[in-house]
Amino acid sequence: MTNLIVGLGNPGKRYEATRHNIGFMVLEKLATEWEVELKHKSFNALWGKRTIAGNNLLLAKPQTFMNLSGTAVRQLQSFFKTDISSLIVIHDDLDLSFGAIRLKSGGGTAGHKGLASIESNLGTSGFMRVRLGIGKPVDKFRIEGYVLEPFRKEEQEVLPDVIGRAADACAEIVLNGLQKAIGKYQTKNINFLIKEE
Repeated sequence: MTNLIVGLGNPGKRYEATRHNIGFMVLEKLATEWEVELKHKSFNALWGKRTIAGNNLLLAKPQTFMNLSGTAVRQLQSFFKTDISSLIVIHDDLDLSFGAIRLKSGGGTAGHKGLASIESNLGTSGFMRVRLGIGKPVDKFRIEGYVLEPFRKEEQEVLPDVIGRAADACAEIVLNGLQKAIGKYQTKNINFLIKEE
């Protein structure tokens, strides 16, 4: 079985460090740790693959812009004949506080246009999600601008730890299953960074 792991974001230098691109950031961290080169450019995505501990891995970053992410996911899923149940989508989540990590299978889109595009293209919501909290602005009319802004300075200082934990959660899902990963890596906030004395 092949695990298709997709990080959501927007392509291009302009969007690299923005909140909406945290899915790309985690996918890139995974690719580095697993030594997967994202060198293939097809299926509207940058992707790479390898086998680790008997698990076939396919890592991908859609290059269609967020709102059309499903186009790339459907093409990859169809060509490589991957099961929907082994699809992992890594994405930002406005409804979670910054640093929170939530793991689940299935569910709604909560207004996330990248997720909506994937559900629409696949005809199902039955895939796994790694939800990464980015918080939300007080003014709900600022949401579109907010997700396309860089993280605040204090957030940037701990962002590598959040990304590292999310990457570890993805690896745990692949190697030991979703429930084990939930028990080990799910968090409500960034308190996991506070070390016990």
